[in-house]
Amino acid sequence: MTSNDTAVAETEESVLLEHLLSTRWSCRAYLDRQVPRQTMERLLTLAQRTASWCNTQPWEMIVTSGGGTERFRAAMMDWARSNPMKFDFDEPSEYRGIYRDRRRASGWQLYEAVGVVRGDREASGRQAFENFRFFGAPHVAIVTTDAAQGVYGAVDAGLYVGTFLLAANSLGLGAIAQAALAGHSSLIRRHFNIPDDRKVLLGISFGYPDLSHPSNSYRTARASLQEVVTWADQ
Repeated sequence: MTSNDTAVAETEESVLLEHLLSTRWSCRAYLDRQVPRQTMERLLTLAQRTASWCNTQPWEMIVTSGGGTERFRAAMMDWARSNPMKFDFDEPSEYRGIYRDRRRASGWQLYEAVGVVRGDREASGRQAFENFRFFGAPHVAIVTTDAAQGVYGAVDAGLYVGTFLLAANSLGLGAIAQAALAGHSSLIRRHFNIPDDRKVLLGISFGYPDLSHPSNSYRTARASLQEVVTWADQ
């Protein structure tokens, strides 16, 4: 292979990566169709290539299917109706400035897509509660990290989540990372018998996307490089 051949190959790979990144979205409606175990194992094998500090790979997953998903869905919905949120990790103290603006813009894109009008708290509450129904997904992956590794273990597990989402997209699956599920970590711990040396980071609902559903009809924007990059050349 010549140097030119290598350059072309690298360009093709970057184009593929850009395609996966730009076509991925947070899927909020799914077909009533189980993902074959072989496909899920392929997804998890791809995600397992995630980089981590000293290759510690602090993440562990609990993946539900079939009756396991339905029992967990019923338990989560029942619990979330009457219990306040409490996370294993500190949640953001506030969203301010541009971060608040981006969060609001994303939220209103969803509300407009599904027909929730401004000021309709009941309708927005129903949409928020869809988190605990897993948006109808047939599978959920609960992502935990080694408690002793603290924030850096959580960062590594977060990198795993990003790889998982891209791998799901590459396999024709929809997925959504849900911190809302981790807000009820006490229920998750009891339901799956998770030991105290693990922390619940989040859940990922996934399956085959329902592309006809309005909640899957929009895409969020990304900040420009000028907004997020500072060049230090001297």
